[in-house]
Amino acid sequence: MLRYAPVVALASLAVAGGTGVAWASPSPSPAAEVTAELKDAKGRTVGTVEVQDVGDGKARVRVRTRDLPPGFHGLHLHAKGVCDASATDPKTGSPFASAGAHRGTGDHPDHEGDLPDLLVAKDGTGDASYVTDRFGVEKLLSGEGSAVLVHEKPDNHGNIPERYKSNGTAGPDAETRKAGDSGSRIACAELKQQN
Repeated sequence: MLRYAPVVALASLAVAGGTGVAWASPSPSPAAEVTAELKDAKGRTVGTVEVQDVGDGKARVRVRTRDLPPGFHGLHLHAKGVCDASATDPKTGSPFASAGAHRGTGDHPDHEGDLPDLLVAKDGTGDASYVTDRFGVEKLLSGEGSAVLVHEKPDNHGNIPERYKSNGTAGPDAETRKAGDSGSRIACAELKQQN
């Protein structure tokens, strides 16, 4: 659901040659917001995702969860607002392949859709809020929309020291560059225009 909350600033203007003060009210500046349910692969609602423009080209992302496995989980924005659990990745079998790849280009963790990990408590609840300048609500809702994915494992954000080797090469391998070794997708929220 896209909602607009008017933000109004008042400025005082001195009236030349007069004794009074006139108040001018500029046009309201709408703050865009989108809210979506976060669902697991069985279709159960396990939380909500809210994204709100907060000004200065920044957006706040808030994720609230329940009934998820405790621990850290990778959290990413993907390129399509489609959360079809039956669409599985042919290589890994992970659900929600319908959400496509991460938003943005380049190596992980510099994709536009890379967010800090989500920490879920022992009781399965999580609550996280992040502010980013990588996107705004309008961008997330454009085209096919976007999806927020929660992964089964923490995201290492590409922090693999050069002293580690994979197939004889130092540093992060292709899987780390793709999704930070965060594993299967366990929950998905569709961010798209509501009709």
